[in-house]
Amino acid sequence: MAKSQARETIKLRSTESPYIYTTSKNKRNTTERLQIKKYDPIVKKHVDFKEQK
Repeated sequence: MAKSQARETIKLRSTESPYIYTTSKNKRNTTERLQIKKYDPIVKKHVDFKEQK
């Protein structure tokens, strides 16, 4: 069976540095952009990461 095309890979960019995380999300269930608080190794603290287009 083929996989559904509901999941897509997204980039999460730090609000305080150019650091990027990649993750996947289900675009059918989560239509708005993600905003997650994660660790940024460049500034060495937890900051907000926003989904970039």
